[in-house]
Amino acid sequence: MEGYSLPVGDGTERNRANITLALERLGEAGWTLGQDGVLRNAAGEPFAFEILLENGSSEVAAIVNMYVQSLARLGIQATVTSVDSAQYKERTDNYDFDMTYYRRAVSLSPGNEQVLYFGSGPADEPGGRNLMGVKSPAIDGLINDMLNAESNEDFVAAVQALDRVLTAGRYVIPFYQWNVARIAHAAELKFPERLPLMGDWPGWQPDVWWWEDTPAQ
Repeated sequence: MEGYSLPVGDGTERNRANITLALERLGEAGWTLGQDGVLRNAAGEPFAFEILLENGSSEVAAIVNMYVQSLARLGIQATVTSVDSAQYKERTDNYDFDMTYYRRAVSLSPGNEQVLYFGSGPADEPGGRNLMGVKSPAIDGLINDMLNAESNEDFVAAVQALDRVLTAGRYVIPFYQWNVARIAHAAELKFPERLPLMGDWPGWQPDVWWWEDTPAQ
């Protein structure tokens, strides 16, 4: 998106330049790092929150632990709580958490699901997908414009505007992503040399893969 980019690390563990910049931004927002290494606001309250995870999500937990360590360098106290699937569903259904992990699978053509993800209506509904509780007339209006667009130009313009508003709101923290998909498969399964975009996802395989018997050796 023009005019916006995610922070880029220098590859070192400490990354002092970005830590310094982050502390400056936090200071502008009223948070000060004390002699005890704890970040506090003007009322003396520590910057602390809980990250809720589901038991068994070891890959996510490993990444979250690195995130917690990074926050600790800023004086932020993040606590990771892992619960069983029943408790996790109960708490997320009722929005009883400070932060949690969620992965969204989206299509190349946004549609009605945007209402579920970011619409004001589902924000207070138990079990909804608007986990961050976004309530924004601007977002609601852009989703409506997108869904009622009568031309491709209007549709693209609405989607791009929605993307800018969601990005500027910083409702989520991008954790990690990959630019390739690795799939273990039988040697008899074949696929075109050039795959369509997203064509290497399991859900897309039946349309572009085929079976060829392997000649006997």
